[in-house]
Amino acid sequence: MELIYDSPQAFLDAPAKRVAVFGMSGLGKTVLSNKLRESGDWFHYSVDYRIGTAYMGEHIADNLKAQAMQVPMLAELLRSDSIYIGSNITFGNLAPLSTFLGKPGDPAKGGLPFDEYKRRQALHRRAEVNALLDTVPFVLRASSLYGYENFICDTGGSICAVVDPSDPADEVLRTLAASLLMIWIETPEGHDAELIRRFKLNPKPIYYQPELLESLWSEYLDTHGLSEAQVDPDDFAVHAFSRVIHSRAPLYAAMAKNWGVSVTAGEVEAVRDAHDAEEMIARALAKPRPSA
Repeated sequence: MELIYDSPQAFLDAPAKRVAVFGMSGLGKTVLSNKLRESGDWFHYSVDYRIGTAYMGEHIADNLKAQAMQVPMLAELLRSDSIYIGSNITFGNLAPLSTFLGKPGDPAKGGLPFDEYKRRQALHRRAEVNALLDTVPFVLRASSLYGYENFICDTGGSICAVVDPSDPADEVLRTLAASLLMIWIETPEGHDAELIRRFKLNPKPIYYQPELLESLWSEYLDTHGLSEAQVDPDDFAVHAFSRVIHSRAPLYAAMAKNWGVSVTAGEVEAVRDAHDAEEMIARALAKPRPSA
């Protein structure tokens, strides 16, 4: 796939700089996007925010209402349309979406039946694909409606689970790469423990490929000798996240090889402002690209 900028100078000289960042949660995609937005010249499009508002908002609200209906006073107020219940998702707070997706396991600890968890995962997959495909219309909207020519798409960490990096006809990757420069933020060696620590503190919405999820679930049950209802939801969530770190690395690498460029997490961490970010991206474009 030919990149939309064929050289570092082409990117620096472009009157409209359009990029999409991808990689594991916790490596700085949103922080980088915020620094560009704060410059006043960049539009920040968050895929996770789009998922939680445009595509999953009703599901999230219904889940909250179901919980409220278990409280007699709130149930009566809901039936009479006396109160409104909704989520307040922001770019930096995706808790309502994470809560809706939930974790499978012991209901006494807030766990979901595994089949219900899989149903919600399937809803998220459709929402993620739709939100990713919405990126290009938002590029046009940012320009025509708000006057932003520079645009950054802050993809969710699960993008690699809904695309096929080796397929040149993949709809999502083909659509994105035709209009934006795809940039992988590489996971540093030995950084797994830190990613897991951040995940425990602030769980992000995660979509697992169905085959991988089934394998992780079976492995966990067999290893611990547990039934579905005995599983500690938090413990399984950390178990699954720690495994998915390794399964996603080659997928991200293939995305960068076939569809874009890469930067290191250290480079992203060193970015202070939009100027630094643009210079970092230009350096990435100067690196020799491996043949796809």
